[in-house]
Amino acid sequence: MPYKTLLLLRHAKSSWKDPQWADHDRPLNSRGRLAAQRMGRLLSDEGLTPDLVLCSTALRARETAELVFADAPTPATILYREDLYHAEPAQLSRILAEVSEPAPRLLLIGHNPGLEEFLSQLTTESCSFPTAGLAQVQLELTAWSQFHPAIRGELIQFWRPRELDSDR
Repeated sequence: MPYKTLLLLRHAKSSWKDPQWADHDRPLNSRGRLAAQRMGRLLSDEGLTPDLVLCSTALRARETAELVFADAPTPATILYREDLYHAEPAQLSRILAEVSEPAPRLLLIGHNPGLEEFLSQLTTESCSFPTAGLAQVQLELTAWSQFHPAIRGELIQFWRPRELDSDR
């Protein structure tokens, strides 16, 4: 059976500096910018550069995507989707099932608590999902359109930025 790789990335740490900012418009803070760059190097080092990226339209998610792929030799196609903003697991399942591209490796950049709950349902493993946390899940699918809420995948790896070497 062919496999698809689903990568789940929570946006990097955002700033709470200005209370006037709407939640959707909060930018990354300096720690978040460094973590996003680190996760970009990790994807490259691990040979996990995605074929397709689905990203929330929130500023902190968009900035995360830009920094993750800033040094990529061939940047992935990034589709910004408003319905990823604070999406719950059922919505994430619908979004994946709508993907028509073959994309063997897909990266979804979103928010908690939805990502953490989705990962738990998908793999039946409980992981705390910190900002800029990255999960690699293997799925037995030939097409993303086969994805449905009852699908179970195998959690291959979970990375937390604070656990990575600072030279990444």
